[in-house]
Amino acid sequence: MSRIAFIGLGIMGSPMAANLVKAGHTVTGFNLTQPPIDKLVADGGRAAGSIAEAVADAEVVITMVPADPQVEQVILGEGGVLENAKPGTLVIDMSSITPQTSIKVAEAAAAKGVRTLDAPVSGGEAGAIEAVLSIMVGGAAADFAEAKPLFDVLGTTVIHVGPAGAGQTVKAANQLIVAVNIQVVAEAVVFLENAGVDLPAALDVLAGGLAGSTVLNRKKANMVDRQFAPGFRIDLHHKDMGIVTAAARAVEAPLPVGSLVAQLVASARANGDGSLDHSALLRGVERLAGRKVN
Repeated sequence: MSRIAFIGLGIMGSPMAANLVKAGHTVTGFNLTQPPIDKLVADGGRAAGSIAEAVADAEVVITMVPADPQVEQVILGEGGVLENAKPGTLVIDMSSITPQTSIKVAEAAAAKGVRTLDAPVSGGEAGAIEAVLSIMVGGAAADFAEAKPLFDVLGTTVIHVGPAGAGQTVKAANQLIVAVNIQVVAEAVVFLENAGVDLPAALDVLAGGLAGSTVLNRKKANMVDRQFAPGFRIDLHHKDMGIVTAAARAVEAPLPVGSLVAQLVASARANGDGSLDHSALLRGVERLAGRKVN
């Protein structure tokens, strides 16, 4: 069993940390707000009042924070992980950020004798709770092999995809595919409703054929019920679409459909939907259809 510091107990981080506790690991959590720390303690974990305290005795440090600035602050900043981690510690960043930031973190860590993996995830809040995440991992193969038992606690599809930054590149592709899928499911919903079809029945039969997807299975209830409590916020998907469009431009890969969907995600955010689940892209389609959206 490992001594783990878990930094960032948000929508994803909180259930992931809890699953590591259930697996028998010693998990010490730190978060900027107190309630998630209290929940971790209630689940059997330990509380830390600072990053330094969380990291002090850790063999493995896992970070799960919103974006590049938070990763840089938490890992590279004053009072952060690299200031306090012992040489040989394995730092696993499971946030979704740019490949360039992951490489920057890896280089800074190596200079201090600290090992790193970038290991972003896919599956949303439900996947985190159910421990069925897909985890794409960049870094040294030996470090991946060491971390694999921890990843297996958190997910069911765990794959080493290459050197530092590769995990984030694959995650960017994942977010491209997810956004396009959500958008077309949303368009199908409005089309079916305008045509007067029984929507739940239609989505059930679509889910059983070639049109079926994890996105359709996970998000159809949100769309039918117009319930958009965040499992993954549009604000974060907007950030991710910026990552994938920039990364694609850097390698001269065209994204004609992806670029359009990136604009639709940005439009949803501009219309005040940024704090909603990304299935709320449906609201943008409804606006285009001339519906009143509350």
